[in-house]
Amino acid sequence: MNFQTEIETLIRARYPILYIITNEEMRVQNMLVDIAAKRQKKVFEWTYSNGIVPAGTSIQSQKNRNASTKDPLAALDQVIEQVEPAIFLFKDFHPFLSKNNFAIIRKLKDIALYLKNSFKTIVLISPVMEIPAELDKEVTVLNFPQPTKEDLAGMLDKIVAEVRDRKQIEIDLDDAGRDRLLQAALGLTLGEAENVFAKIIVQEQRLSGDYVNEVFAEKQQIIRKSGLLEYYAADEDFASVGGLSVLKDWLNKRSVAFTDEARAFGLPAPKGILLLGVQGCGKSLCAKAVSRLWQLPLLRFDMGRMFGSLVGSSEENVRRAIAVAESVAPAVLWVDEIDKAFVGSQSSGTTDGGTTARVFGTFLTWLSEKDAPVFVVATANDVMQLPPELLRKGRLDEIFYVDLPSGEEREEIFRIHLAKRGRDPKIFDVQAMVGASQDLSGAEIEEAIISALYDAFYAKQELATEHVLATLGQTVPLAKTMSEKISAQRNWASGRARNASVPHALKLEAERRRTES
Repeated sequence: MNFQTEIETLIRARYPILYIITNEEMRVQNMLVDIAAKRQKKVFEWTYSNGIVPAGTSIQSQKNRNASTKDPLAALDQVIEQVEPAIFLFKDFHPFLSKNNFAIIRKLKDIALYLKNSFKTIVLISPVMEIPAELDKEVTVLNFPQPTKEDLAGMLDKIVAEVRDRKQIEIDLDDAGRDRLLQAALGLTLGEAENVFAKIIVQEQRLSGDYVNEVFAEKQQIIRKSGLLEYYAADEDFASVGGLSVLKDWLNKRSVAFTDEARAFGLPAPKGILLLGVQGCGKSLCAKAVSRLWQLPLLRFDMGRMFGSLVGSSEENVRRAIAVAESVAPAVLWVDEIDKAFVGSQSSGTTDGGTTARVFGTFLTWLSEKDAPVFVVATANDVMQLPPELLRKGRLDEIFYVDLPSGEEREEIFRIHLAKRGRDPKIFDVQAMVGASQDLSGAEIEEAIISALYDAFYAKQELATEHVLATLGQTVPLAKTMSEKISAQRNWASGRARNASVPHALKLEAERRRTES
């Protein structure tokens, strides 16, 4: 049953008061006008600024305007006085349903009892839910769904038809480009999508599927206004990630998982992954690269922002952050260092009154039950700090262990970072650098190249292999200072997590055997 059919069923069943939560007033109004035409009913709309007027009355028109009905009590009286079957749409009525407005609340309750025996229905529409206890049994709450891809497609076709005759505007929308644009716009309201498509046309004098970043910028506004999530502009791709071939292959195979073809094939949207392993080996970089690969907005979930001082506010913040992420879906939600965020969940009852445990429970429940295409990339450095509930299959699709790079991977990392800083890797002895960088992480290799650049610049010389080798020789790898901890992580990951780089895993086993013998 689609939403319009559900509303029509409730109206036919004489549900007295429907409360629709949405920001899209016009979509709801158009839907009610369609239902009313089918049921031979009139539609009236109420706002505090205009009072009760026939639905669709322009703001300039003074005809049929009754100033006295601006008052909510007078407007509700008008509902009773209306003889013919009708639907009354009250917009932003929620401020009048707070505790102090007992007269309006009582009036609405009296009307609800009367409407059950009439052919009239009250529909309240608001972006927030405010229902007093007195009306709990009389009001039916519904969440208005986001526009579907078909809704957005219809609106896009309308815009294209309007501008196609303008010679200065180029329309370059093949099927693939159109699909990319519509896929990126999912999660926006029709008004927001119309605005961003119009902005692209005005700014670029053309419309094509190459402007998905403009659509993401519109989603960035939604994220910024929430104050709970951070929007990351994806400026890294997997060309900047050395090694991790298994992880890259796994993610690449799921790059088409958010399409209609994937749904028709029976594929669900991927839920997410947990990246465990050594610090500085590219876990966070992979989270950013996924966004670029899949052309989806990247949202950073900062658990520190979730915790509030008031009882219950932390859990509510998590729910709001999740709702915002789902509202702009499909998207990638990056939960960085999740081990630190939930480190105290087991002892939360005695340390913080159970707040961390409740926040963790809210997040876990969402991971298990979410239907929205929000792909979660969680990263963790210390697997021992992770609550066991997070590791259960079903909450995330896969757990990957990201280990120190092998020789081949270090070679690729050296080439990436030399090229990133404007140097040709071919003029360097990369094999010598690989030999001198045993047990170094990707971040340590990058830092060694940067330090070598400082040394060369100070000496007024061009960067050479000798500068990099000298810096590598002075670097004490984290793998040595934390060898016991990393060894424990490897032992835990063996058989429990999938290695992000199989060739390295095989070599690692060989190295262990040599060490133990």
